[in-house]
Amino acid sequence: MRIIFIGSVIFSAKALEKLLSVNANIVGIVTKEESAFNSDFFDLATIAKKHGIPYNYVNNINSAESIEWMGALQPDVIFCFGWSNLIKKQVLEMSRLGVIGFHPSLLPDNKGRHPLIWAKVLGLPKTGSTFFFMDEGADTGDILSQREFVIDFNDDAGSLYDKMTATALEQIVDFHETLKNNTYKRTKQDPLAGNNWRKRGMKDGLIDFRMTTETICNLVRGLTRPYAGAHADYKTEAIKVWKAEPGNFTNDNIEPGKVLQTQEASIEVKTGNGSIWLIEHEFTELPEAGTYII
Repeated sequence: MRIIFIGSVIFSAKALEKLLSVNANIVGIVTKEESAFNSDFFDLATIAKKHGIPYNYVNNINSAESIEWMGALQPDVIFCFGWSNLIKKQVLEMSRLGVIGFHPSLLPDNKGRHPLIWAKVLGLPKTGSTFFFMDEGADTGDILSQREFVIDFNDDAGSLYDKMTATALEQIVDFHETLKNNTYKRTKQDPLAGNNWRKRGMKDGLIDFRMTTETICNLVRGLTRPYAGAHADYKTEAIKVWKAEPGNFTNDNIEPGKVLQTQEASIEVKTGNGSIWLIEHEFTELPEAGTYII
């Protein structure tokens, strides 16, 4: 089974290495030389060179040049894992088995943008890893493989990415065999089911201390590295917060946003239902106890 592999993020690299470890026949790799869009960008050319596989840098996957390069490789299937641009009909119909895409949610629920971040920020108890046959919609094609995994309260962006990756790599090994042996199954998505998550902006990362402690923890953990980070408005600046832990303060008479105490570099702040410790942050000077972060 001749496979073209498309990707440009860290997950793409891990998926490609897993396929190569089971002797998948990767006949070409499409990647990007640089990306200002993906915080977890990875140039797959390094893997291509290591294994002697032809590769192509593209900005527009649907360009005539890109289509010509891929078509000449006569793929049976195209794997597209970690690509931020929609793929159009000519590429979707290029290979016998079509294009297999990836989305880290339990489709048809939670289609759209930033699925791991939204899942953590919203405090969902679980999410999933779904591979599907791509069509001209966004995350709407027939499902090839789907598995769920638990989101723990202490999970952050990094641990969720690791859980997602471990789950997905197991799936890749399994469905590679079913595609090769023609024993795979397709499950149609209900077009009326599920929801679509929107693109997140800077305002979505704002810590409002009127939120509950749990909500602020989820926000900070969901946006921590490698993502952009949550932030608190303080004076005229947006201060990044990379790590936070629940506090034990219980006096309901104190207003949210009040600094309760500092210990070394950590800051305890009153929240809507208790307190939170800002453990790792970018305050250049610690606010004094009794002042406000609002």
